[in-house]
Amino acid sequence: MSFWETITGSDLTREVKAFDARAAALPADYQAAWEEIKLHLVPYSDFTGRNLMPIFDSGLALLEEAAADGQDIRDVLGDDVKGFCAALAGGKEAPGYRDRWREQLNRNVARKLGQLGG
Repeated sequence: MSFWETITGSDLTREVKAFDARAAALPADYQAAWEEIKLHLVPYSDFTGRNLMPIFDSGLALLEEAAADGQDIRDVLGDDVKGFCAALAGGKEAPGYRDRWREQLNRNVARKLGQLGG
């Protein structure tokens, strides 16, 4: 990956298009599930979204295998797609850049208040 691809995110665009092309080969109900999975995985992204690429790949591979085995999509994902995505992503939302900024601000304010108070 070149520096330019890293800055512009063109490598991510290429990967997402490849995932969507793979998903297009799935049955219609699996394609709809794939779109829902992508939607529910976005909150687990870091600032760039690069951390989602392996998660997308493993989720799509699971769908491809299940479709090849002829399983019903509800048997694969269950009734809680959002919960499935949480488990796939590691169980909790990753802290984002806003969370890190908020923590840094809180630390700085606490440090300043500590200096003023004592």
